Amino acid sequence: MPDRLILVGRIAGAFGVRGEVRVTSFTADPVTLAGFTDLRRADGSPAPLLSSARPVKGGLVARASGVETREQAEALRGLKLHVLRDALPPPEDNEFYLADLVGLRVETAEGQVLGAVRGVQDFGAGDLLEIKPEGAPSFWLPFTREAVPEVDIPGGRILAIPPAETE
Repeated sequence: MPDRLILVGRIAGAFGVRGEVRVTSFTADPVTLAGFTDLRRADGSPAPLLSSARPVKGGLVARASGVETREQAEALRGLKLHVLRDALPPPEDNEFYLADLVGLRVETAEGQVLGAVRGVQDFGAGDLLEIKPEGAPSFWLPFTREAVPEVDIPGGRILAIPPAETE
């Protein structure tokens, strides 16, 4: 799906009185956000571009295009910033983006299809895969080597070893 949006940051509010914004970054290096030339809103429409970024605890402070006052900056509070998946650099060998897991078929070593990855979440204790079986409710699978020994992005599948007991 080449037009997928990937969440990379969120505007946390105004910083100072000259229209700068505080941004919570979801990238490894927060200043990376200022390098994206096509930030999008969740609906795919253009978002303000960031410039003059400098790192601060928990993210960065930046200028946002079209924002000149504190009030304009504060009006952007909560705005989620996305990029197109294709704008991200290709992953290294044997690496992938968690967003690339969504939609992959999940199966056991015996070939039993458990469902498809609906999403990847981290509620504080590590990444979890939300697996949606056909015609059944979703369940969570820890995204660890023990539970997911193999990820085959080109093949469109994940090999999983589900726990012995699930609810």
